[in-house]
Amino acid sequence: MATPLNRRMFLRATAIAGGTTAFSGALWHQAFAGPAQPGPGPYGALLPADANGLQLPQGFRSRIVARSMQRVAGTRHTWHPAPDGGACFQDGDGWIYVSNSEVPLVGGVSAIRFGADGTVASAYRILNGTTLNCAGGATPWNTWLSCEEHDFGLVYETYPQGGKAAQSRPAMGRFKHEAAACDPDRKVVYLTEDQSDGCFYRFRPSTWGDLSSGTLEVLLGTGTGPVRWARVPNPRIWTTPTRDQVSGAMRFDGGEGCYYARGICYFTTKGDNRVWSYDAAAETLDLAYDDDLVTGGEAPLSGVDNITGTASGDLYIAEDGDNMEINLITPEGTVAPFLRVLGHDESEITGPAFSPDGKRLYFSSQRGESGFIGGTDGFTYEVTGPFRG
Repeated sequence: MATPLNRRMFLRATAIAGGTTAFSGALWHQAFAGPAQPGPGPYGALLPADANGLQLPQGFRSRIVARSMQRVAGTRHTWHPAPDGGACFQDGDGWIYVSNSEVPLVGGVSAIRFGADGTVASAYRILNGTTLNCAGGATPWNTWLSCEEHDFGLVYETYPQGGKAAQSRPAMGRFKHEAAACDPDRKVVYLTEDQSDGCFYRFRPSTWGDLSSGTLEVLLGTGTGPVRWARVPNPRIWTTPTRDQVSGAMRFDGGEGCYYARGICYFTTKGDNRVWSYDAAAETLDLAYDDDLVTGGEAPLSGVDNITGTASGDLYIAEDGDNMEINLITPEGTVAPFLRVLGHDESEITGPAFSPDGKRLYFSSQRGESGFIGGTDGFTYEVTGPFRG
């Protein structure tokens, strides 16, 4: 089998040469009409690093809102190690940013409450005693689904405002959970699995808004194009992993972030650096980005991980490693760096999420400058500026 580098060189060379015989059907379409290609971003080039080590476009600025193992400024709460997936929630005239902790046994979730002017009002825990809480997803009823990333991992439904105990949701399956995204149109929750031969799932609650019971389904298919779903027989207690219970389940190389908007569920796979797009109405699968199919120079986006988006239709994809960027994919199909973190070479970017008004972007460098695997040097940032609506 060709190495990824050889495959990339082959695809690019064939595209440049116009060799149509190398592609057939859907792959030919993807190479030229589907996946995003490098180009100038809507905000222009990145400027030299600011005082926080972030390279940003003109008009944007950053601040550090939390450091792992240090108290959040103005509070008595110590920020957790290894900050990972996150989301923002409206809270009166302010908002709340929640963040997972991807460490064993004591992982859980913390939250920072911001006032209307962006000042930190408080910080606190909303989940304790869980393990390797990686990514997750927000629900339309304003809860945070925190996902455990291990073979028997659970989804925990947590309450960003605090004051209510988190609930495990075993009906959503026990597997190496990564991220979740809610589809209010079809009343399902999509789920990714961080395995090299993982699957893509959807959960159909018995009652929308109540995740205590329902049906877990797995995506079936052979590649891009039409796909279908089948019920997972034993999602809660199993001797055969969920990904191996249904014949014909489509395999994905390391499922990561997941984001739903306007009838499309976008999800990422780190093993092959792809951003997939699932058209929920048509039940078809396509590629929004594939670094092997970049033809206009070097692929700007690698190590794809967490993903979020904006009302304008822009997608923001965080990198696990590579050169520590958040890249932007526009609705027109252009991919370009939006920001870069310098000096955190052994870390990864996690938890990108926009404030409810779309004017502030939050994210973390999970292992910070030290790169320590325990994540005790994690940084959580806020970026403000002229984001397009």
